[in-house]
Amino acid sequence: MNRRIYIFIFILLWITNSYAQQHKANISLVLAEKTAINHLKVHDGNKQLPVFGLQDLNMICVNFGFKYNSVFDSLVNKYTKVDTLSKIYDSNNISSLNDLNDRLKLYNYVILKTDGNLSKLLISFIKEIEKNKKVIIVQKGYSGGISTDFKSSVIATDLNDELSAACAAKEIFGGIAVNGKAVRLNYTVPESVGMNADKLDTIAAIMKDAIDAKGTPGAVVLIVKNGNVIYHKAFGSHKYDRVRTTKADDIYDMASITKLAATTNTTMKLVDDGKLSVDSVVTKYIARTRGMPEKKDLKIKEILLHQAGFFPYIKFYEYLKPKDTDTLYSKEYPTQLADGYFLRKNYFEDTMWPAMLNDQLLTRGKYVYSDLSMYYMKEVVEKVSLTPLNVFAADHFYKPLGMQRAGFLPRQRFEKDNIVPTTENDGWLRSMPVQGFVNDPGAAMLGGVSGHAGFFASANDMAILGQMWLNKGSYGGWNYIKAETLERFTSSQSQVSRRGYGFDRKDSDPAKGYPSTLASNEVFGHTGYTGTAIWVDPKHDLVYVFLSNRVYPDDKNKALNTLNTRSKIMDVIYRAMH
Repeated sequence: MNRRIYIFIFILLWITNSYAQQHKANISLVLAEKTAINHLKVHDGNKQLPVFGLQDLNMICVNFGFKYNSVFDSLVNKYTKVDTLSKIYDSNNISSLNDLNDRLKLYNYVILKTDGNLSKLLISFIKEIEKNKKVIIVQKGYSGGISTDFKSSVIATDLNDELSAACAAKEIFGGIAVNGKAVRLNYTVPESVGMNADKLDTIAAIMKDAIDAKGTPGAVVLIVKNGNVIYHKAFGSHKYDRVRTTKADDIYDMASITKLAATTNTTMKLVDDGKLSVDSVVTKYIARTRGMPEKKDLKIKEILLHQAGFFPYIKFYEYLKPKDTDTLYSKEYPTQLADGYFLRKNYFEDTMWPAMLNDQLLTRGKYVYSDLSMYYMKEVVEKVSLTPLNVFAADHFYKPLGMQRAGFLPRQRFEKDNIVPTTENDGWLRSMPVQGFVNDPGAAMLGGVSGHAGFFASANDMAILGQMWLNKGSYGGWNYIKAETLERFTSSQSQVSRRGYGFDRKDSDPAKGYPSTLASNEVFGHTGYTGTAIWVDPKHDLVYVFLSNRVYPDDKNKALNTLNTRSKIMDVIYRAMH
């Protein structure tokens, strides 16, 4: 097998995520990647590699005859949103360069991919735009050396193939070592971390069983080992009609993983900033709890541990009266629950919040998993931060981390078909299709932004978030959460349950096999009602992401749970390490 065939297989893994890789071929691919990396030459005089500050980045790729354009663009867009221009620009045409100059007016970062021809006109163009923009030049060939005349960074390779183009893309964002250290995820094959791809093939059979049993129409499975995404595959379809095949970058309703990705993350941030303490009482932050004797000494940590005594949930939809909903949007009915279904204004303040405040805490001190805990924490976070939960989480985590599809209210940002549907009839609130609106009825009635549900993301988004947790709060050269805070929240904090603050942990009963019989006692994460899971195992340097829509077309079929699909796949991962 020659080098080009190796590269072809390697690129298929990145682009399609749909073909099983053979162990022997992958070993050769790993060697080929090492060769490609060794042939990269870098001039980084202004020390802008790897690229940091993704939240302030407005980046575009421009093609000057770079042969492996699509491969390069696919890889950079795994790290952050990068626009592309479809036109191939002529480096010897002043009119073409002037046109490009104007088109770049709103961008602060430009990647120029060249065929190695740095004409006098192109050199002049680069020197002009680098006066007020950061520029990276990706160059084919360096027989004449790399120009050091630019402020810009230059990455060049003399191998001229797809794999080298991919490595250049990863080097820009620190997926592979730049200046001695990789700072973001790398995208590669299991053999790069000493695993055998053949041993992971069982995952496909487990997913087939789940889909055949109508446990879920489809799913996405992603595995990160030692900071490398070594498995990222999509299975099945959005619906059982198989019209739309599941894609690896599809957006899923993460359900209760919202409790971590939004509410617990922001709580940890506020603790770091000295604005919030888990040992303080809730009356300090929510004034309406004052004067309620049972809540006067209720601590934040009791809420995070699900030991506050709250009811598991309240069926707010049973409180609805005919005039509370309408089929048309208006100022009186502004809260959208689904397509063509709206809730009256102030329903949360008038009905939902009073019902929660009147909870009598009958089981306080015991572990009772409750969605109400994160309704309360949303109020705390917003009171302390002076910012809506969705905005605070996006600004401090999702945007700077490069989680491009993560966040609340996805229909405001993405096409409907990019979002996997959850139900056709939830049996509670909506007897209609729900796609891109939160599946949880309480979160929907709150407007799609709640502390316990409403967060949507892709598998790659969750891999980034999980790696940040695994890195003890740091990612991409930036510290998001203090290591001691993250360790405190993710470690065991309860005398009556397995829980940490917000985070779930391994069950002490081996018979339950939760989340995996082979997981270490250090593992932490969460599952979601819609059929999602994220688990981080520091002992094994592992992040496992499972996304599905098991509640489609309704939640009556429990096969995903009874087949123990999520845990079985996790078991396969651990066995493949040995």
